[in-house]
Parts: sequence; C-alpha cells; structure tokens
Amino acid sequence: MKRNPMTLRGAELLRAELKKLKSEDRPNVIKAIAEARAHGDLSENAEYHAAREQQGFIEGRIAEIEGKLSTADIIDVTQLSPGGRVVFGATVDLEAEADGKRVTYTIVGEDEADIRAGRIAIISPIARALIGKSEGDVVEVTAPGGTRSYEIVGIRYE
Repeated sequence: MKRNPMTLRGAELLRAELKKLKSEDRPNVIKAIAEARAHGDLSENAEYHAAREQQGFIEGRIAEIEGKLSTADIIDVTQLSPGGRVVFGATVDLEAEADGKRVTYTIVGEDEADIRAGRIAIISPIARALIGKSEGDVVEVTAPGGTRSYEIVGIRYE
C-alpha cells in the first residue's frame, strides 16, 4: 500500500472535517430525507432528490477522508532534526532573484496543497528544488512559466 506523506496539521484538519461530516452533516441529511419522504410521492419530490444527492456527496467525502487518513504517513515537523535544511513540512521564505519579491511556502502532502494558502505539494517543481537546501542557498525552479531563481532567506519548522 502506498503511504502518502501528510503534515500533522493536515491530518488534524481532515479529522475535524470527518468528525463534522459524521456528527452534523450526515444526521442532518438523514433528517431531511425523512422529512421529504413524509411529503408523499418521491418521483416528483425535488427536496427528496436533492437530499439524496447531498447524502451521496457526504458519504463519498467520508470515504475519501477515511481513505486518505488510512494511507497517511503523518510527519510532525517539530519533532524532526533537519539541521537547518528544507524538509517535508518546513515553511520556507524565498526571495526572487529577478525582482526581490518575497514568497513563503510550506511543503505539504499532495492532499493538503493549496497554492493560495502558500501550501505546496512535495511533488511540485518548487518543493523538489528546495528539499535538502539551506538558508542562503539559491535554487533554480523550472516551472510551466519558465525558470526562476530564488534565494532561501528563512526556514521554519512549525
């Protein structure tokens, strides 16, 4: 079975979502289905069909999260001793060589990645270029938009 790396924070967020789905969303949709059934003819009952569709989404998401958690290799970066190097779970401050613009990324598992939130997947070109590097190193990143150079100006393990 393939193990998927996941940060402790990512696992906690998935567990919280799973708890909400099971303790709030699932009972609410079951109640909505029961109420819609009470209205009679199910063939033309839009509320019933909408509630059943919502139930399918909830059950699918529960199964998806349980699957992700069952194959997760949870890594608590605060317990590692990376010796100042960029590792999985590290938060890295970069400065673009071209224009001095600063960006911050946290290297996470594929399921946690969200570029808008500054979380990049371990398999992304930027993360692959950063792994094993230290503060002060300059990395070349080849991405779909072209090659860019960044200086690592900070590394944190949060």
